[in-house]
Amino acid sequence: MRALLISLLMCWGLALPLRAWAQVQAQPTPAGLPDTAQAAAWLERDPMVLQAQAALGSAGHGAAALAASSHEWLLKASGQRRRVRELGSSQEWSLGLERTLRLGGKAALDRRLGELDQDIARARLGEARHEAARALAELWLDWQAASAAQALAQQQLALGEANLQVVGKRLRAGDAARLEQGLARSELAELQRQRSAAASRLALARLRLQRRFAELPAHLPPEAPVLADPAAIATPALDWAPRILAESDLLRTAEGLLQRAELEAARARADKRPDPTLGLYTASEAFRNERVVGISLSLPLGGAYREARLQQALAEVEVARAALAREREALELELAGGVAEWDAALTRWQLAAQAAGLAGESAAMLQKAYALGEGELQALLLARRQWLEAQRAEQEARVQALRARHRLLIDAHLIWGLEHD
Repeated sequence: MRALLISLLMCWGLALPLRAWAQVQAQPTPAGLPDTAQAAAWLERDPMVLQAQAALGSAGHGAAALAASSHEWLLKASGQRRRVRELGSSQEWSLGLERTLRLGGKAALDRRLGELDQDIARARLGEARHEAARALAELWLDWQAASAAQALAQQQLALGEANLQVVGKRLRAGDAARLEQGLARSELAELQRQRSAAASRLALARLRLQRRFAELPAHLPPEAPVLADPAAIATPALDWAPRILAESDLLRTAEGLLQRAELEAARARADKRPDPTLGLYTASEAFRNERVVGISLSLPLGGAYREARLQQALAEVEVARAALAREREALELELAGGVAEWDAALTRWQLAAQAAGLAGESAAMLQKAYALGEGELQALLLARRQWLEAQRAEQEARVQALRARHRLLIDAHLIWGLEHD
């Protein structure tokens, strides 16, 4: 019921006050991720965030310009020589000062437009931080996953080397054929290839992280943190949908653009009544015998152009309204998938961890049996391959669960200081 009420209120353009409905305490940074101070420092130096900060400064200047108005004082001066028969030439001049006045509440509308531009720029800055946080979490997790994959490859390589030694002992004792030694060597070569590939992927993941966040190399640990236990990540007691919808900077931007389009339409409607230009002037004529002082008033006559501009502005309101509805629908769809993905990914990881444990036990038993002169090497190698695949599946499921969880925490603005946006 609460989610339905929130959706209705958002449809009425009241999404910004809803931020107070979903305020909760920021969560501790999940294990394995950079702490809040370090992550916030990296995010502030991100090129996308720097661009948004510059845009916010530009919006401030634009707001000042709108408040001041484009109508400026106009100084007019002219000089002429009048030739009068039998009297000679008269040097004459005129001097005037004019300015167009904003009437009908146009000045207040312009000030509000400037304020809205700044609000939109702040929302875009928040979205830039949000997207940078997503990128940091994704690349950081990729680095951790690549490090875990290399550690797994190294572990399996060590087991392959130990297995080759066992085969060698049995061969010397006459309990194994040379074919088994060839199989063990082939298995070891494949494990060496896999370790080399894992090391390359790890180096590439680290490089991508460093290139995306240029300030990282000075603070990046030499080793990637160990992948966390997804089940151990704290889950805040809140409804994810209202929280994420209320914290969405994309929706705030779309709402701001709709409000701006409505104000532009109001400004175009007010502009159908043209602004008058008021002036004061003085002149010297008739051989300096006449001094003229007066007031001037000019008023444009509105026509088809102003009406067309109003109709265009009204159409832009509908465009902005449709864009807001489309943005909200896309966000709600992504949100539903994100929450479902976290629950499903956690279950998949738990099952994969259980399967990896059972496969490891079977491989250990067969390894021990083979070392004691029992069992066949092919059965042992098959069990170890199954164990390796189960471990990889467990790591992949772990990474997917962590990725889904980190994205929810970031989208809800619960970590890395994003709650202040």
